[in-house]
Amino acid sequence: MATELGLRESKKQETRQLISDCATGLFIEQGFEQTTIAEIATAARVAKKTVTNYFPRKEDLALDHHEAFTQGLARAVSERAPGEEPFEALARTFRAALLDHSPVVGFTGAAFARMVDDSPTLTARMRELHDLREQALAAALTADAPHTAPAIAPRAAAALICAADRLLFRRIQELTLAGRADDEIEAALIPEADHLRVLLGAALAGQSSRSGRVG
Repeated sequence: MATELGLRESKKQETRQLISDCATGLFIEQGFEQTTIAEIATAARVAKKTVTNYFPRKEDLALDHHEAFTQGLARAVSERAPGEEPFEALARTFRAALLDHSPVVGFTGAAFARMVDDSPTLTARMRELHDLREQALAAALTADAPHTAPAIAPRAAAALICAADRLLFRRIQELTLAGRADDEIEAALIPEADHLRVLLGAALAGQSSRSGRVG
């Protein structure tokens, strides 16, 4: 029974990935708004309902890493090592994603970045996802803050951190659209990310997880 369930789950993941890959190819070739669910279903050789069962929103077909994106900062805080400050965990997590050229921090390739940039729907959805990312981080910082901290402190910290996060994401997209290779983008972003880390560290100084400070 366990083997059967494992195979079934594996098949579901394969189908989901196939649909996502077919959709991405069509979006890049034709544009997001111009591509229909019916065309995606035909390309993936599945029913339209199968597509919408796996992806209730058309935008999710293009932005398939949305859950990892919206929850990533919050998880870096909640799953950090004992004794590690939240801001340190966030900086470490971003550096690892940058060196890994992760799509979660903006490494999507020029064709995909251009497709998103050309789509008003996806551009709006990306703004929503950044907002959800900030909300999730604020919740994680609130859960970690001492009762003596001002109620607005974790939300203010999340707003500052996510403003820097958005800036770095857009910077990676900007350089990608300019034709820079991933290794070149990494080299350019390391000192820029370090600069922002210093600015944030100064802005958030004096607020630890036990005394209200998040960096």
